[in-house]
Amino acid sequence: MRWLRLLKILTVSLRFGLDQMLLDAGSKLRFASLLRVTRMGRRFSDPRAVRLREALEALGPIFVKFGQMLSTRRDLLPPDIADELAKLQDRVPPFPSEQAIARLEAFYGKPLDQVFRSFESRPVASASVAQVHFAVLPNGEDVAVKVLRPGIEHIIANDILLMETAAGLLERVWSEGRRLKAREVVAEFSKHLGDELDLMREASNCSQLRRNFRDSPLLAVPEVYWDFCGPTAMVMERMYGLPISHTDALRAQGVDMAALSCAGVEIFFTQVFRDGFFHADMHPGNIFVAPDGQYIALDFGIMGTLTDVDKNYLAQNFLAFFQRDYKRVAQAHVDAGWVPRGTRVDEFEASIRAVCEPIFDKPLKEIEFGRTLLRLFQVSRRFNVEIQPQLVLLQKTLLNIEGLGRQLDPELDLWKTAKPFLERWMSEQVGWRALRRKLLDEAPAWAMMMPELPRLAHKVLSQSAAQDVRQEAVDLEQRSRRQLRWIQFLCLLVALLIGFEVWHAYA
Repeated sequence: MRWLRLLKILTVSLRFGLDQMLLDAGSKLRFASLLRVTRMGRRFSDPRAVRLREALEALGPIFVKFGQMLSTRRDLLPPDIADELAKLQDRVPPFPSEQAIARLEAFYGKPLDQVFRSFESRPVASASVAQVHFAVLPNGEDVAVKVLRPGIEHIIANDILLMETAAGLLERVWSEGRRLKAREVVAEFSKHLGDELDLMREASNCSQLRRNFRDSPLLAVPEVYWDFCGPTAMVMERMYGLPISHTDALRAQGVDMAALSCAGVEIFFTQVFRDGFFHADMHPGNIFVAPDGQYIALDFGIMGTLTDVDKNYLAQNFLAFFQRDYKRVAQAHVDAGWVPRGTRVDEFEASIRAVCEPIFDKPLKEIEFGRTLLRLFQVSRRFNVEIQPQLVLLQKTLLNIEGLGRQLDPELDLWKTAKPFLERWMSEQVGWRALRRKLLDEAPAWAMMMPELPRLAHKVLSQSAAQDVRQEAVDLEQRSRRQLRWIQFLCLLVALLIGFEVWHAYA
């Protein structure tokens, strides 16, 4: 089976000229002469990026998902390929309902009519890893049931193994393969798919996001019904709304599109700067709009998180960026250890200035921050900067949000909408407010430690005193031993002298 899959991959690669893409890259390539032979009689009119996208679509849903993930690594890929891969859509026919029912019954250990009051056999959504059915719980609650595709674990394991083999081969025969970190990218994709295969992880992501936006007028997140969830099945509240891409239908409902676009930006920056936990797959298929204009989030397989270190990095860069202090931006990368040792900060600073300076001559509402961040990543790629995965997810999500917001409202001023959140967050991250917050955060731990301080101090002093006594005893013993050795030596010397005198007298 694996050999048949490998044969299909090779056939598709030759049909779309992926082997020729390696030659056209202009880098040193082992076995290049052999590939030049295969080029004879083959002509390709479509651009390389289009051929790569079509090849991934022909190879099936797992390779489509791989292409989607690759499109976020703009620090590694040329812009034309990254832009084309971003067009990939995870369109997969649904698998038979009988298989979905069988898998659910195997998980619950009983017939499905004993689990749900009713279950719609026709799926309402289908993707490469799972599909969704509507159902009704015994208590009358309308729910959506997400179930993994049968045998998807085995399919993914085989395709990942083939990708790992191809990545290793690519790094050996192509000089650019190592710079593109082919094996590292495949490992990242494998982890990403592993997370998506565990629906309990997705359920916990959904629950966390719902808790963060409880009672929010901006975003609705479905409730998770934990008693019905497991690694292969997830049951959540059924949400009612229209896909955000159906703009004409939303306008017909009377939804204020300008307010909707601003709300999307506000939701994103709230997730990032308030919670450090954000939905990282906010494409139109995962966002619905309720009749009252409230956003509805769906599909929580890919979430991004930011640590305090990440937030500090962002704070330093945002502050320096808006103060046009490009040297500080470059230095922040150096301090973070993301720039290779030996990189000249002044050259890195000049490249950042070339990207950022032109945008300040434009009105703020015309500045595309996602594209600016993208160009910064491209500069980083030239300097071999190690872009962190969580920041790549952040950049990808910002591009999605900004593009979606301007599609809803071409006059969207992203900076005006985001500024209050950035200013409030920055004031909390640096200066006296940050110090006060950290002191308050540590106060409970200090309160628990305060009563123990006298005992701990006495223990330390006692240990120190005992250590001093022990050290003095050791020193005294060493001095005594040295004195004893000297006495023994003197006694021996006296004995020898007496013996010599006695011998001399009788001689």
